[in-house]
Amino acid sequence: MQNLIIYEKPDVKNATMLLSFSGWMDGGSVSTGTVEYLKNKLKAKKFAEIDPQNFYIFNLPGTMQQVAEFRPHTRIQNGIVVDFGYTQNEFFCDEKNNLIFFQGKEPNLRWSEYSNCIWEIAKRFDVRAMYFVGSVAGLIPHTREVRVSCSFSSQKQKEALKEYDVRFTNYEGPASIVTLLTKLSRQKGMEMISFVAEIPIYVQTENPKGIKVMIKRLVKLIGIDIDLDELSQRSDEFETNINELVAKQPKLAEQIRKLEENYDKEFFDQREGDFEEWLKRHGIDKL
Repeated sequence: MQNLIIYEKPDVKNATMLLSFSGWMDGGSVSTGTVEYLKNKLKAKKFAEIDPQNFYIFNLPGTMQQVAEFRPHTRIQNGIVVDFGYTQNEFFCDEKNNLIFFQGKEPNLRWSEYSNCIWEIAKRFDVRAMYFVGSVAGLIPHTREVRVSCSFSSQKQKEALKEYDVRFTNYEGPASIVTLLTKLSRQKGMEMISFVAEIPIYVQTENPKGIKVMIKRLVKLIGIDIDLDELSQRSDEFETNINELVAKQPKLAEQIRKLEENYDKEFFDQREGDFEEWLKRHGIDKL
């Protein structure tokens, strides 16, 4: 594991790993923001990282604007280079709750080798379950509850996930490193679940409402107790600020009203189907 650097060996048992990736499926910083929030709340400490040199393209032909996201980040003050940073892929640990956090950027190259670094950490530190949180932009209004879809490594997880108010993903198209990890987890004997929030396509900023929705599910799933008052306040302020901006743009406000109508119709149609299913399970004829 020449690409994996381990600084310390945390004492964890039956650990859970929470994964986040910047870039793909990190709209509104829901992926990175969720793991960052939990990591800071629990005061998790860095213990390992993946060397980025073999996994990223740092130089591509094109305009400065087109290739900027691929290049390392630097900071120059008064002519002196004070910082030069490559892409970071870091592991943190909260020993008290047997939690390992991973914060990284989806690699451009050698996905299998990169994945093996994550599997090696899982193997060495007794990780039994892995969860990814991410987001995609969709036709959902900011005034309604964030919808969450999930995919998983084992059919047996499906029944347990029903109580978490999630949809089961139906998708065909470009894949992510998370999809590869979920597929490989079956071979590794590891449980893995990927949660993806659907956030408004018209809001291009950090989405604390999406972060809160993810954290509420994770703390229930993992069984940890965290005060979410500060995050709830940020979420409320976020919605208030968006409402104020929308009020100044009548055309956008009208489009959002249509999104609300579609959301509500779909919500109640789905709830009606859930109610009918409940009646059937309990041997009751439809009222």
